[in-house]
Amino acid sequence: MKKFTTGLFFGVETGAYQQMLTCFDAKEKTYQPGNIICDFSDTKDILGILKSGSAETVSVDEFGNRTILETLTAGNVFGWPLSAVYRDDSLMVVCEKPCSVLFIHYQHIIKRCEKACEHHSRLVENLLRMMSEKNAYLGFRVKVLSGRSIREKLLCYFRFMAAENDGNAFQLPFSMSSLADYICCDRSAMMRELKKMREEGLIRVDRRRITFSSSLPSSYTS
Repeated sequence: MKKFTTGLFFGVETGAYQQMLTCFDAKEKTYQPGNIICDFSDTKDILGILKSGSAETVSVDEFGNRTILETLTAGNVFGWPLSAVYRDDSLMVVCEKPCSVLFIHYQHIIKRCEKACEHHSRLVENLLRMMSEKNAYLGFRVKVLSGRSIREKLLCYFRFMAAENDGNAFQLPFSMSSLADYICCDRSAMMRELKKMREEGLIRVDRRRITFSSSLPSSYTS
């Protein structure tokens, strides 16, 4: 199996990568849009690595409210150990575009390696780093959701995406309906707010492409 780019195997040589997949009894599966890749209420001891395609981590609370926690693209790793939801919430990963996923049992990674190999230690270090990065991302999610209005939530998320793309324009990683789920608001109310922001000259919207206007006041970009 050819090695692909993912932070989990950063610094691991191709030969060692092949050996580890055999040792871990890794399994590869493919999915189509709308398929549930995994439901963490049933599989809490699995790490999934997205080899291709895209997916969404979705939380559904006891009232049936759907929230998109994050979007996943090639190289991203997901699993219960990397998540943070209330016990009463249902957490699942849903395929958005045709996906190829590599599954590894979490215990294979964290258990003591009989050979005490350097590559296994590097893998554990990478996993700990990814957990730290995921915590930082969850902190950002809290900041977005703490916005007192739909506009504040949108601008907080847009500022983050623009900074990630080193400019004032970026491509939304998901549809408008998914964006509403991501910031936890009603889609119709969000679309009305986006329309107002366009009319005020704060942003330009071309399908999924969002551009901050050069006339955007500093109070909106700080």
